[in-house]
Amino acid sequence: MTEILGIVNVTPDSFSDGGLWFDRDAAVRHAVGLVARGADIIDVGGESTRPGATRIAISEEQRRVLPVVRELVARGITVSIDTMNAATADAAIAAGASIVNDVSGGLADPEMDDLIVASGARFVVMHWRGQSDTMALNARYRDVVSEVLGEIEYRAAQLIIKGVDPSRLIIDPGLGFAKHAAHNWTLLGHLDRFTALGLPVLIGASRKRFLGELVPGSAHASERDLASAVLAALAAREGVWGVRVHDVTMTRAALDVAAAWTAGAEEPAGERM
Repeated sequence: MTEILGIVNVTPDSFSDGGLWFDRDAAVRHAVGLVARGADIIDVGGESTRPGATRIAISEEQRRVLPVVRELVARGITVSIDTMNAATADAAIAAGASIVNDVSGGLADPEMDDLIVASGARFVVMHWRGQSDTMALNARYRDVVSEVLGEIEYRAAQLIIKGVDPSRLIIDPGLGFAKHAAHNWTLLGHLDRFTALGLPVLIGASRKRFLGELVPGSAHASERDLASAVLAALAAREGVWGVRVHDVTMTRAALDVAAAWTAGAEEPAGERM
């Protein structure tokens, strides 16, 4: 069954919901509500990685996220920490987070690899070609599927050689990160190449700009939730481990439909009374 990672951005400037959950209590209430609506994991982030975003101080990132992580873990909720900083990941793991979701795949902070080796946490290896304020310059590919796949394989191999158990790795093609819309759709159309690696695959497409290009009148990111849920259901049928989403209710319904469809295909085709 595909896992749903509910997004909680404890930020003032995320592209979709910046500022809505910036207060700790509001963030916790929102996370609890996402779990009630079907989220399996809550992904907590304190630094926006939207296109053009600039970095913030690590101390500020930790001030935003650590109280939320502690409170959610105390309530028995599985938490993923969305960070590129090893110090923040370390503090979040100490607070009970069990997954580090690093959009740089460990490339932004030279201390991240050693932390992941020592920590025992699961680690998301996302495809990354630079910081948010410059990544668009790196969206150049001759064969986007082969290049993204190769770069993820190489990065995962580096971590395994350093001592990370492969069972703790999750891969993510990094939709929207140094990729144009056509790149994203090509990667999605060849998800089988990624699942064939034998590592769990995470897809983060929720409310992203390339979906808005398909939906007339979707200037506001929240108007892309239906498209996001359809994409999540299709990704689930391709065998991905998880989808990272804003609207958990719609996504849960879409995944349940996809699961029922798959179950129906496994039943004998004979007539039922």
